[in-house]
Amino acid sequence: MLASTAGALVDTAVLGRHATATLAAFALTMAVYTPATATVAGALRGVMPFTAAHDDPDALLPVVREGLWLAIATGLLGALAVAGVPLIGLASGVPHRTLSELGVFPYLMAAAVLVAAMGNAATSTLVGLGRSRLVMRAGMSGTAAAVVLSPALVNGVGPLDGLGLPGAGIAMLTAAAISAAVAYTGLRRCAVLAGRPLGPGTPRVQAVVALAGVGLPLAATVLIKFAVLGVLAVAAARIDPVHAAAHSISVSLTGLVFTAAVAVGQATIPLVAPHLKAKDVRGVRAAVRAGAVTALGAVLLIGGVLAALRVPVLSLFTHDAAARDQILALLPLVLLVVVTDALQAVFGFGLVAIRDTVPSLLAFAVCYGLLALAAVPLTARGGLTALWLALLGANTLLVVWQATFFHRRSGRLGVPGPGRD
Repeated sequence: MLASTAGALVDTAVLGRHATATLAAFALTMAVYTPATATVAGALRGVMPFTAAHDDPDALLPVVREGLWLAIATGLLGALAVAGVPLIGLASGVPHRTLSELGVFPYLMAAAVLVAAMGNAATSTLVGLGRSRLVMRAGMSGTAAAVVLSPALVNGVGPLDGLGLPGAGIAMLTAAAISAAVAYTGLRRCAVLAGRPLGPGTPRVQAVVALAGVGLPLAATVLIKFAVLGVLAVAAARIDPVHAAAHSISVSLTGLVFTAAVAVGQATIPLVAPHLKAKDVRGVRAAVRAGAVTALGAVLLIGGVLAALRVPVLSLFTHDAAARDQILALLPLVLLVVVTDALQAVFGFGLVAIRDTVPSLLAFAVCYGLLALAAVPLTARGGLTALWLALLGANTLLVVWQATFFHRRSGRLGVPGPGRD
C-alpha cells in the first residue's frame, strides 16, 4: 500500500513537467477517479470476513465468485462516474482549455476503475485467506509497471514521441491490469482453490446482497470521509494560497502514514475469523486489540521518522518557506490526528471482521458531518490550527464510538470463555 501511494505521485510529477494544462486535466479526472476507486475498494473489503470464515474449497469458491459480481457491479458504477468527468467539468465551470486537454483520458481511467475493482476482489480474498505476501506481490508489480511506463508513454523514449495525458492513462490502466492478473494468478495457486474455476459464473443474488450488506456501508463511509476532507480543503483555501498549500501537504502526509494503519486493520480480519467461528468473544477482542497496538506502533514509527526528517521531506513538496513554516508548526497536531485516525480505523476493521459495518457509517456521518458544518467558521476564527484541532476532535470521537460499538456488538457473538472479558 505504501508503494502504491508513492507510485501514484509519479504521474503527477511526470505530467507537471510535461505541461501545466495537461496536469490540470489530470487533476480534474483524478478528483473523481480517486474517490471512485477508494469507494469501490471499500465496498470490496466486505468480502474479507466472508473468505476468512471458510477453509473448505466448496464453501469458499461461491464467496469468491460472489465477490467478483460485487466487483463488477461497483466497478461499473465507479467507471460511469469517471467517464462523466467531461460533463462534470463542463457543469462546474472548468475552463475550456482544461476540458480540451482531457481527450480519451477519462475513458481510459474509467476502464482502469473496472479493472482495479476486479483486482480488489482478488486481493480482498487473499487478505481474508491471510495471504498478504501475494497481495504485496500484486501491488508491487502494478506499481513497478506504472513507474516504468508513465515517463516512457507521457514523454516518449528515444525517437518515439510521447503521448502526453493519454500515455498516462494507458500506463495506469496497464498497471491496474498487471496488478489484477498477478493477484488472480496468486489466488489460483492457493492450495485451497487450486484447480478450481474462478470465473463469476451465475450470480446468486441473495449471496451478493449479503456481501454488499457489509461492503456498501464501508463504501459510503469512504465517500463521507472524502467529501468532508474536500470541505476542509475549501475552508483552508479561503484563508490564502499559502495556508491552502500547507493544508494540502499536511493531508498528503497524514494519508501516507495512515496507510500503515489501514494495512494492519485489514490484516486483523483473518486473525479474528477462527475466534468468530468459535464464538470466542475474548479471542475476537484480543485480536483487534493486538491490531490497535500494532497500528499504533507503526504510525508512531513512521511519524517519528517523518518528524526527524521533516526539513528534507517538506522540501520535496514545496520550496515556499512560508508554507514550510506553517506545516512545521502544525506537525505535532498532524501526528496526533494520524494516531487517532489509526485507532478508529482498526476498531472499524474489527466491526468489518464481525460483519457489522453500519455503526461505522453512522459514526462517520455524525462526527464528520459536524466537522463539515464547523470547518469554515472555525477556520475563519482560528486558522489552520483550529481546523486541525476540529479534525482531531472528530477523530477522537470516532475512536470512542468505534471502540464502544465494537465492544457491544462483539459481546453478542456468544458467551466468553474463562476469564470473562
